[in-house]
Amino acid sequence: MSAAELRAFLHGLPGVDQVGAEERAARLATRSIKTSAKAQAIDLAISMVDLTTLEGADTPGKVRALCAKGVQPDPGDPDVPRVAAICVYPDMVGVAVEALRGSGVGVASVATAFPSGRAPMEAKLADTRAAVEAGATEIDMVIDRGAFLAGDYLKVYEEIVATKAACGEAHLKVIFETGELVTYDNVRRASWLAMRAGADFIKTSTGKVSPAATLPVTLVMLEAVRDFRAETGRQVGVKPAGGIRTTKDAIKYLVLVNETAGPDWLTPQWFRLGASSLLNDLLMQRRKLATGVYSGPDYFTLD
Repeated sequence: MSAAELRAFLHGLPGVDQVGAEERAARLATRSIKTSAKAQAIDLAISMVDLTTLEGADTPGKVRALCAKGVQPDPGDPDVPRVAAICVYPDMVGVAVEALRGSGVGVASVATAFPSGRAPMEAKLADTRAAVEAGATEIDMVIDRGAFLAGDYLKVYEEIVATKAACGEAHLKVIFETGELVTYDNVRRASWLAMRAGADFIKTSTGKVSPAATLPVTLVMLEAVRDFRAETGRQVGVKPAGGIRTTKDAIKYLVLVNETAGPDWLTPQWFRLGASSLLNDLLMQRRKLATGVYSGPDYFTLD
């Protein structure tokens, strides 16, 4: 595909009705669900969490503790589902792989000069290969937002294609950093570009830039994966990340998924919630439904 062909395709996509997208997202956010459905929604949300630590002060001990929590979120209740994956920096992948062995919880690693994406392509691919060789089953890459905003779509496309090849059997999540893309039209273009380049998932944010995930942005991305499957037959997942902290927030996203892309996306295979503090609130709300009282905020370990 030439640069001109890619540009013509992306700018030929229908524009996003900003007011309509924001109104629809706000309307869906007001949906209430009954107690029994809420209990199911909480368990579903827990199973979709990519439990994340991406700090310069991360230690092997912290990663092991996070892995233990991901496998058994509430030691007092074995019925609580495990999370989908633990997300760490590439140098911590080996620690996570060892801690999670046999658990069924995935190991996700950020790569390609996360969070800025500012590095030579050789370094980005080395970053990716190192994480995969250490045992990562999922790679979360960042696009070059500078290239995208400058209209160099082919550079972004080729970087995704090359990173996908470096992933081997690992799934590739492509992070847009939607807070820097400025417009919903750009979010739609980035979604289609990434999917055509081979992304297994499209992801809103690194969690390092504000605003991170929002309901209207996720709505635009969900519409894109729905339309992409209708056109190509290939299903792509969606991962909002950053700023999703409460059970109420998580349930709003689940409603958005169901009403926009449909129930086929309501599984951890096709929808994830990137978060660090969300899991604790989900666990507190789950215990409240079961016992009628709130546990203290220190009942569950802090992440």
